Amino acid sequence: MRLVVGITGASGVQYGVAALRLLRETDVESHVIVTRGARRVLDAETELSPSDVEEIADVAHAPTDIGASVASGSFEFDGMLVCPCSMKTLGYVANGIAEGLVPRVADVCLKEERRLVLVPRESPMARTHLENALEARKAGAVIAPAAPGFYTRPETIDELIEVFAAKLLDGFGVETDAMERWS
Repeated sequence: MRLVVGITGASGVQYGVAALRLLRETDVESHVIVTRGARRVLDAETELSPSDVEEIADVAHAPTDIGASVASGSFEFDGMLVCPCSMKTLGYVANGIAEGLVPRVADVCLKEERRLVLVPRESPMARTHLENALEARKAGAVIAPAAPGFYTRPETIDELIEVFAAKLLDGFGVETDAMERWS
């Protein structure tokens, strides 16, 4: 299995990083795209550099490289997680605008009917945000707002983030030790 993780310029880059770390513990080949906006958020919210994040993945792609392997429908991969998904990226995806590599790969997922999960972190959402989320859903994307559950009784923020990331990966059929199921 191959998954693409797009990390865009919204608060909550920690979720995308956690998903990449969980993928390292599996047989899934991970590809990452860290956008220019995400690079700024990484600097503001974490101690990680973009290269630190890119090293977690098996393959890193430049956010402007529309000639990257993952930009083609003929390249075999199973889906894409955009986590977090900025409102700009959501708008591009909802309206079929393949500006940059993340929206292009999302467009490939939709046209090839591959799983696409968008994780918006904006709050509150404006009407345009909600309409874009609905349009993306109509096009086939899964909208999974960054709203982690507390039923696992997380003891730290890192645990909360990891469990939410595991739940996102579970939607792709990726099993991780961090995923707790309700019993």
